[in-house]
Amino acid sequence: MALLYTLAGWAGLALYGISIVFVLAFVAYCLYIKYIHMKYDHIPGPPRDSFLFGHTASILREMREDRVTHNKFLEWAEKYGPVCRLNSLHFVVLLITCPEATKEFLMSPKYPKDPLVYKRLFYMFGTRFLGSGLVTDADHDHWYRQRRIMDPAFSNLYLRGLLGTFNDRADRLMEKLEEKAESKEPVELHHMVNCVTLDVIAKVAFGMDLDLLNQTESPFINAVTLCLKGMVEYLRNPFMEVFPWNWNFKKEVKKAVELLRKTGTECIEERKRTITQGEDVPKDILTKILQCAEEEKDDDHEQMLDNFVTFFIAGQETTANQIAFTLMELGRHPEILAKLRKEVDAVIGSKQEIEYEDLGKLTYLSQVLKESLRLYPTAPGTSRWVSEDTVIDGIHVPGGVAVFVSSYVSGRMDKFFKDPLKFDPDRFHPDAEKPYFSYFPFSLGPRSCLGKTFSQMEAKIVMAKILQRFEFQLMPGQLFEVQDMGTLRPRGGVVCTVRARSQSYD
Repeated sequence: MALLYTLAGWAGLALYGISIVFVLAFVAYCLYIKYIHMKYDHIPGPPRDSFLFGHTASILREMREDRVTHNKFLEWAEKYGPVCRLNSLHFVVLLITCPEATKEFLMSPKYPKDPLVYKRLFYMFGTRFLGSGLVTDADHDHWYRQRRIMDPAFSNLYLRGLLGTFNDRADRLMEKLEEKAESKEPVELHHMVNCVTLDVIAKVAFGMDLDLLNQTESPFINAVTLCLKGMVEYLRNPFMEVFPWNWNFKKEVKKAVELLRKTGTECIEERKRTITQGEDVPKDILTKILQCAEEEKDDDHEQMLDNFVTFFIAGQETTANQIAFTLMELGRHPEILAKLRKEVDAVIGSKQEIEYEDLGKLTYLSQVLKESLRLYPTAPGTSRWVSEDTVIDGIHVPGGVAVFVSSYVSGRMDKFFKDPLKFDPDRFHPDAEKPYFSYFPFSLGPRSCLGKTFSQMEAKIVMAKILQRFEFQLMPGQLFEVQDMGTLRPRGGVVCTVRARSQSYD
């Protein structure tokens, strides 16, 4: 019995000691947060929701109420100026809308991607996600070696050779739209365009034939959606990994990631087999991924999968959303639609195969697509790490801070674009004044989007074929809202009735 009392006494002392250590550690952490506040509080910003969690509650409130978080950033930028401070725990992020600073941070290689954000996407809920792929790699030298090897797969010469696939997959969409026109069924254009863009990237990048338009439900589209939803929760919600009621959601996200990486493994092994047997292989992204591993002398299977998942998601999501938003705006601007259709008729006529030379002649379509990206940049922002002290718009900024630049925020500020919520493609007329570092939907500088030309070629072909062959009307009650999934999507799905241009509505 005495032994039990002794053990209990020691256990009590141990617990007391642990409690003291915990309290001291917490107090030390709070003092560190206070130091960070003192270091950066001279920079304008909204009042913190709490000492400890900073502005996290405001951001989580936007997410819980399913609003676009970037609208809150826009509100803060307009109220607090071109350098706006945001806090979370001991982290500080500066929302930047100063064009000169945007130019400096995006165009100069001295500012790497923010490792706190991009390294966090290495894993998602304990499962390797984007790893050190081309988008998330914060090591400039390693990223540069990857980018140099991937560049030829996105050269104009190579992209010209993809026009056949772009046309073929777009024609499959036209066939489905013809069926819908004959049956007079409503069409959710966003879903159908999603199928096409995923088909395209799967075929031209990885040699996969998915034929998603003929599937009632695609595990790949569901997987991409879940990954994006998981990503935004994982990045913005610091409590996502802590609370047990998120377990089922995390489980579904992990399954989605595993499906994409399993598919990548199958593609990589099949391509390796083809190469080993001496067969001809396309100079596509998958071949470049393998070449990248060979030149790096690093046959790291997981690294190859990082780039597979990166291109699989990024290669279709942004293009599909851009096309869907464009169709949504054209549906409520008949005068722009009529002008655009006139150009398509003049350039494309009745041709079934759109050629490379045709794309350069579709100048008004280019303006429309650019204006769509101004209002709805599907990848709305990026962040950089500032390690040394600097001055932004006259404000001294101590080093060791992340800066966030948002094309969504800049694109909707009236100091950069007159009447910013108006859809006006003439802003991008060849003779119009170019926006000065306030329009960057594909980012800028060395880390700008590798697939920009790929994406816009694909978007032009799909848009031109739809306008050439069909007329569409938005269904009554159609939503014109934005859904924030990390990327931005049209919430309503762009539901329309369609008819062939030779037909008429009842």
